[in-house]
Amino acid sequence: MSFMSDPVADMLSRIKNAYTANMDMLIMPYSRLKGEIARILEEEGYIKSHALKKDEGIQGVIEIYLKYKNDNACVINGLEKISKPGLRVYAGKGKIPKVMGGYGTVIISTSKGILTGAKAKESGVGGEVICSIW
Repeated sequence: MSFMSDPVADMLSRIKNAYTANMDMLIMPYSRLKGEIARILEEEGYIKSHALKKDEGIQGVIEIYLKYKNDNACVINGLEKISKPGLRVYAGKGKIPKVMGGYGTVIISTSKGILTGAKAKESGVGGEVICSIW
């Protein structure tokens, strides 16, 4: 059994690789954080949907159904992990970063849960900047 030091970076890599391979769906080990990130990706329109399968394996799995444009181009142009295990990145409520001039989405872990940058700003909270998607 191997130890994974950054499960979110692994999740983002799997999504990138699945889009590169033109896959319709990918499966990865479940965690609450990955589930929340998948929820936000679905709400923001970056993926079709996601499903949690708690009965599979020890911790369960999460299925992510990918979304493509009409010309089979990826809906997601880029994914970037911001906060890393060796260098955590935090942003106060007034310093939440914008992605691609507001066209992208930043995902932040706040005291009110995992939120997009816009919702965190709206709620008046800051937190750890997990990743950005555009």
